[in-house]
Amino acid sequence: MTAPHTVTAPPVGGPSLPQERRLVTSIPGPRSQELLDRKAAAVSAGVGHTAPIHAVAAGGGVIVDADGNSLIDLGSGIAVTSVGNAHPAVVAAVQEQVAAFTHTCFMVSPYDSYVSVAEALNRLTPGDHAKKSALFNSGAEAVENAIKIARKHTGRQAVVAFDHAYHGRTNLTMALTAKSMPYKSGFGPFAAEVYRAPLSYPFRDGLSGPEAAARAITLIEKQVGAENLAAVIIEPIQGEGGFIVPADGFLPALVDWCRAHGVVFIADEVQSGFARTGAMFASEIFGIVPDLVTTAKGIAGGLPLAAVTGRAEMMDATHAGGLGGTYGGNPIACAAALAAIDAFENDGLVERAREIGEILLSRLTTLQQSDPRVGDVRGHGAMIAAEFVDPATGAPDAALTSAVAKAAISEGVVVLTCGTYGNVIRFLPPLSIGDDLLNEGLDVVAAALARH
Repeated sequence: MTAPHTVTAPPVGGPSLPQERRLVTSIPGPRSQELLDRKAAAVSAGVGHTAPIHAVAAGGGVIVDADGNSLIDLGSGIAVTSVGNAHPAVVAAVQEQVAAFTHTCFMVSPYDSYVSVAEALNRLTPGDHAKKSALFNSGAEAVENAIKIARKHTGRQAVVAFDHAYHGRTNLTMALTAKSMPYKSGFGPFAAEVYRAPLSYPFRDGLSGPEAAARAITLIEKQVGAENLAAVIIEPIQGEGGFIVPADGFLPALVDWCRAHGVVFIADEVQSGFARTGAMFASEIFGIVPDLVTTAKGIAGGLPLAAVTGRAEMMDATHAGGLGGTYGGNPIACAAALAAIDAFENDGLVERAREIGEILLSRLTTLQQSDPRVGDVRGHGAMIAAEFVDPATGAPDAALTSAVAKAAISEGVVVLTCGTYGNVIRFLPPLSIGDDLLNEGLDVVAAALARH
């Protein structure tokens, strides 16, 4: 018989938390270590973690652990809590919905909040054409369903994804994802009719946007054939692949080619959507209008929700019952999404993302000028990255990246790494973070780099 665990009421979360970095124990502290020991015994070893803490509250720009440590949050749960953890309007909307009903399954008996989220997405995503949406649970689900829709609409099967792409962990999305470890290794065989084209990676390829697009299009035409191609899918700014920002002209050239050949252009905005880049959607930065857009992460303030939004004629190509799922568009998640979307539109969060981006770019560019191991600084809004390299060769330096990230976490700043080569630190602070806290977090990262 398992002994009961003593439960102490956590501090109140949300904006009411003191906005400070506070270390009262080493990290992990004893209570966090207890949870980590229980995790090791009870949870699959395949489920890893970045910060060795036992989180009990979060809000603004901090995460509080069971030992009383308060860590600066520069990750937002991988761009999920963009409006801020436990945002009061999200909390209130969830509480009201839970008291009304928790589930009916939209495919059994529809409800207002699902339709309202779809209407908001149809209004907010790029382009003024007629649109429709369908709701799901996760980014990977959204991507899978976007591919289904594109195949049904075109009657074709082939799909092109790009180098360094990340689109999910399900079977089809693993095929679309580029990086083997840890996402694909040993999990094959993967879905067929998925092909890969070279991305525009200005720091490493030296090509202009039109040159990189011509290279990709030539490969697609010769190795796949436009007449066989249902869709091209790409993250306007890559996420897990390293926050790679394509050179100007790359994405518009791809869109133009897709339009000319009847190929569906899918923008995966799971990580870059909802104000993260200083625009509501990153596609806007590059002046492109996708046929289909996939969203998740920041859409619902921390609750699981995802969507495909696109041209009405494409979204309607699928037969009735061809899209859906038991939990897709859960009413609680939809209530949270409506509150979060209201905050994105009316609380100045798009503008706040730009302000955060100015601080991040200024601080990291200054660091780059004094330390040649910072090879590249890139991104938009509150989606900024630093790529670490061997200054003599330009080769990726994953060991340095890992050491800096671990050191920052041990000093009370949660940062995330990414990149095909494991040599990128990505900065994804909640848009609710204050300037002082953000700058303190960057001070800690800079000091960690200086020590290594």
